[in-house]
Amino acid sequence: MTAMTPGSNIPLPISRVAVDVAAPVRLDVSGLLLTADGKVRSDDDFIFYNQPSGPGVSHRSGGGSAPDAIVVDTAAVPAGIDKIVITASPDAAGQTFQGIEPTATVRSTDDGSVLASFTPPRLGAETALVIVEIYLRNGAWKVRAVGQGYANGLAGIATDFGVSVEEPAAPAAVPAPTAVPPMPSAPPADPRTAVAAPAATPPAPPAAPAATSRINLDKGRVSLRKNQTVSLVKGGKPLLSQVKMGLGWEPAFQGKDIDLDASVMAFGPQRNHIDSCYFGKLSILNGAVKHSGDNLTGKGAGDDEVIVVDLGRIPAEATALFFTVNSFTGQKFTDVAKAYCRLIDAASGEELVRFDLTGAEPQTGVLMAKLIKQFSGEWEMTAVGDFVKSRTVRGMVKPAAQAL
Repeated sequence: MTAMTPGSNIPLPISRVAVDVAAPVRLDVSGLLLTADGKVRSDDDFIFYNQPSGPGVSHRSGGGSAPDAIVVDTAAVPAGIDKIVITASPDAAGQTFQGIEPTATVRSTDDGSVLASFTPPRLGAETALVIVEIYLRNGAWKVRAVGQGYANGLAGIATDFGVSVEEPAAPAAVPAPTAVPPMPSAPPADPRTAVAAPAATPPAPPAAPAATSRINLDKGRVSLRKNQTVSLVKGGKPLLSQVKMGLGWEPAFQGKDIDLDASVMAFGPQRNHIDSCYFGKLSILNGAVKHSGDNLTGKGAGDDEVIVVDLGRIPAEATALFFTVNSFTGQKFTDVAKAYCRLIDAASGEELVRFDLTGAEPQTGVLMAKLIKQFSGEWEMTAVGDFVKSRTVRGMVKPAAQAL
């Protein structure tokens, strides 16, 4: 397998390949068939989940449990098509690629063998990428690593290559640093509602990338709000040490016991569930994750249940840890007060990150927080705070995987 860098290329020795693009979040993956002038012949050459097939190129959905892919059969690509570009954008509206660098993997569709992989470096404000391209040069097909970024989503890429879209908006594509020069782009709308138009919109001037800020632990304890993320980095170095996730709650009504169960589920890079640590299974991942045991009342100050995580011992196949709380006895979170989770340095006892759950819903489970390992090796914690209907850790697996 070849690990590619921006601008590098390799020969394509077979005609049928699949390019899947994986990241810690759900991605929209698309392909565009381009002529020698770098444009599609028509909107039919834009291949994505709502238009999954074209001549020699098709979209393959991973169904949420595996990354989506663009499958290319170069022998079936029509004459006049010189290039197929593979693009990706986060499924969540407005989410950038900062901290969730994707990896494109080129595989043989015959035996699944990996030919090459590419992870674009130094991403920030980009909300869409041309990640790799399969192109024809002197009668032979090749693969090139690109990594060209756009600040206005997948629609910016689509219009850049001549796909017509409805109701143009103001922003234009913003190129990220890359070995491939950017092209001018017209302001687009969401490609999911793309329809044919008589003519392409005239190019607009490039917009400046949106400012982004990255929270880390340099300034000490971080208090997170829902959907906010902190990088477990201090002094520029990943916090690869033992940490504790403390989870706590109190009864909302005096004199009432609240029997909740804290758990953590380990997932792989394709949102595949690996194992769960809870009161019935106090250790997983060869001891890298350990549970303190069950608390039956929720009374008393401090953490009700603690899960110890040795980040340095987490095996490579586990790239995400999701922390949840559920009510096995069926009590609702409207009966719970002051629910929180907090990340603690196990060596010093210092509280690093805290998330206080505000509000409540009459449900029996809550997705509290997730730890995601980045391609750089560092871990990030994101506050979630979503309520779900589940009384057991087994029932939390599916909603947790969907929330990764």
